[in-house]
Amino acid sequence: MTSLFSRCSTVIALAAITGCAMQAPMVRNDTLPEAVRVPAGHVQALYSVGAGELTYECREKKDMTGAFEWAFVGPVATLSSTSGDILGRYYAGPTWEARDGSKVTGKQVAVSPAAPGSIPLQLVKANPSSGEGAMANVSYIQRLNTQGGVAPSLPCGTDQKGQRQQVVYKADYVFYKTAM
Repeated sequence: MTSLFSRCSTVIALAAITGCAMQAPMVRNDTLPEAVRVPAGHVQALYSVGAGELTYECREKKDMTGAFEWAFVGPVATLSSTSGDILGRYYAGPTWEARDGSKVTGKQVAVSPAAPGSIPLQLVKANPSSGEGAMANVSYIQRLNTQGGVAPSLPCGTDQKGQRQQVVYKADYVFYKTAM
């Protein structure tokens, strides 16, 4: 079992690598909806605040000729520390990239509802990372404390087909690594 001191030391070491001077908040997984809890054996390594836009496109629904919806295209966000220092960016893939050039992509494994008008909380299983640095060996990523980002409520039909809309959002992204 990893001690709180070891986990905090990991967060502080990663903060130093990414240029963040303040210690990030520690997430208590036992207080989160079960679907988005990180499995046992993983420890928090980095905490970031993502702020940006989600792009949606008016498209015909799959297998439903004549029915349209605002379909998610991709994100563009800046990842910052809680004190506002830029740590990296988040973009389509999904890809999280630290300022040091290290990157991680992943696949959604679970979601849980958030406040009305906000995109859901999310748990992502990370793929093997690229580059050495803050994103090296990330195993899971959580999206928490979401604000905004839901699909537009604008009309979406034949006349709007192909149109894109950007929606402002904010969320916390918490990165985990396998406990040692």
